[in-house]
Amino acid sequence: MSDYIDEEKEDEYEDEYEDDFWGRTPQSSYFEIAKTANQNIVEQELEKVFRRLAVAEKMLEERDLADEHERQISSLIIDKEIDERTASVFIDLVGAIVTQCE
Repeated sequence: MSDYIDEEKEDEYEDEYEDDFWGRTPQSSYFEIAKTANQNIVEQELEKVFRRLAVAEKMLEERDLADEHERQISSLIIDKEIDERTASVFIDLVGAIVTQCE
């Protein structure tokens, strides 16, 4: 396997989470799906996301990292990695909802 990286190819995928080929973002796709999907499924999946958030916050508090977490949130208003992680959460959420609605 070669270590050669095609820079043009790399640039094509650089902003993969910004828009899909229909010009939608993961966030806009979620909101579009959430409006038309079975509301019970949407609610269940949102509850799972919030539960994960609550578990993560609890773990941070137990490790005395809650204040650091809040500082990081404030300082990372614009951060590509956080934006990609947020997009990934939306993508996972859409996938979970669509899979159950089929």
